[in-house]
Amino acid sequence: MYTIRKIEGRAKRATLTTPHGVIETPVFMNVATAAAIKGALSAFDLRDVGCQVALCNTYHLHLRPGESVVKTLGGVRKFMAWDGPVLTDSGGFQVFSLAKLRKIKEEGVYFSSHIDGRKIFMGPEESMDIQSALGATIAMAFDECPPHPAERSYMQDSVARTTRWMKRCIDRMDWLNAQDETINRAQLLFGINQGGVYQDMRIEHAKVLSDMNLAGYALGGLAVGESHEDMYRVLECTVPHLPQNKPTYLMGVGTPENILEAVDRGVDFFDCVLPARNGRHGHVYTSQGKLNLFNARFEMDDNPIDTRCNCQVCQHHSRAYIRHLFKAKEMLALRLCVLHNLHFFNWLMHDIREALDHDGFSTFKRETLERWSHH
Repeated sequence: MYTIRKIEGRAKRATLTTPHGVIETPVFMNVATAAAIKGALSAFDLRDVGCQVALCNTYHLHLRPGESVVKTLGGVRKFMAWDGPVLTDSGGFQVFSLAKLRKIKEEGVYFSSHIDGRKIFMGPEESMDIQSALGATIAMAFDECPPHPAERSYMQDSVARTTRWMKRCIDRMDWLNAQDETINRAQLLFGINQGGVYQDMRIEHAKVLSDMNLAGYALGGLAVGESHEDMYRVLECTVPHLPQNKPTYLMGVGTPENILEAVDRGVDFFDCVLPARNGRHGHVYTSQGKLNLFNARFEMDDNPIDTRCNCQVCQHHSRAYIRHLFKAKEMLALRLCVLHNLHFFNWLMHDIREALDHDGFSTFKRETLERWSHH
């Protein structure tokens, strides 16, 4: 059940009640692609940094260890010792990211494994089967994430195929949730709106998906090369045509600035690899902006990454120490920076929710963006 608690402009403050816990939105989902956060973080670390939802990837878990292994061991939540909700990405993004290794047909997508080259087929039914076997809280529909830029004719064909796949996903999910051996028989299904930067196509697809009465609605095919301005325009035209009484998810986005702008346009679910990826390269987020700890000016800096941060990293370690760890190629450097960055993103969402609770989001957004721009 999705319950809206506050609305400020288009920004929504809500809760989504799931079989695995209540999700307070707006929310940032931490990316645990292969049931682990890159940077040596465990599920217990996720709880410590304020994570509400872990995001795992259907394609990667299908390759290894295989969904049958995960199901036999009790599902992905038990497998990774995470007691909160899990969203599984359908594998559709790999249709985009593995472009040189795949062939798209009406029945689905033929892949060559990026690990060993073996042939793999995944269509809507296979994606639903895998996500059901993983026992995720929320399953994503199988779609094609088209490249940017894409010709209008290609995009039209792609969106139409994604719609046909959506119907097959619904039918398969309904069947799976009726089976006694299914781990999570209350699994939720989110659809994915596509259409690139073609606003009319986005709107029409949003209307088609809305009629399907899904548990939630995602906007896919963004943050794949278009400008931030184009992305914001797509959100402005599309989100009003998605059901307001269902969660709206902007896939693969983004920077803290992107998140503030998207919340302002009605989005309440986010995920992105940036905080973990940047952290592994010494780039950390702070209340004053982003820092590169490889810079020589931090060699003797005894301050924490962020003096306003109460994460365990900032409570105990200095910029100088973490810089030293990177220079010495110690794995601890990666772990500390990823921990801090994920804490930053989760607490940014906490602060956004607080601002919405008190009718102060527009002020919070303006002051936060101004502070970051001055850095």
